[in-house]
Amino acid sequence: MRGKFITFEGCEGSGKSTQLRLLSEYLTSIGADFILTREPGGSGISEDIRKIILNGKNTAMCDECEALLYAAARIQHLREIIAPALETGKTVICDRYVYSSLAYQGFARGLGEKFIEEINAVALSDYPPDITVFLDISPEDAFKRKRGADVNDRIEQMGLGFHKKVYAGYKALLAKHPDICAVYCGGSKEETAENVRKLLRDRKIIN
Repeated sequence: MRGKFITFEGCEGSGKSTQLRLLSEYLTSIGADFILTREPGGSGISEDIRKIILNGKNTAMCDECEALLYAAARIQHLREIIAPALETGKTVICDRYVYSSLAYQGFARGLGEKFIEEINAVALSDYPPDITVFLDISPEDAFKRKRGADVNDRIEQMGLGFHKKVYAGYKALLAKHPDICAVYCGGSKEETAENVRKLLRDRKIIN
């Protein structure tokens, strides 16, 4: 039996790293068989691509190149890490997946859903998430909470206007895709973690 595939999405500073850590700690405590991974990255080649994408010096990178690099990192990660784990029955928890590309490159960059879906066809058709947890907080509140953008992260440095478009993109995706579930994360990290666990239990994803 294929394992469950859980992905997390959210704007920069939404608290994904914290919530992924807390969920991992909970799953470990109940003896769940799972792996935690991330995009872009998660495997050797994909981590190398991540460095290129996020390098603050790569300001000349065009939008199509960025989208294709994300897709390249994703398919390598999928073939090398995600698919083998799912096929052996493990639960896979991934920090970002295809919906990130749709929100960031499809909506905010203006490349359109069709282009992003075409270059990510294998991920969308063969390994769609069982559930996507969207950590819902506005870019204004998120950057305020994390005390500004990371100067070494090219994506974070795109400016508030860009990140507002990303947030609007996620909201549009929420309205179209029932597998995306929003969890408000403006409260404490413990409250958010409990809401995430409740969502996953209600959907029969975890015990």
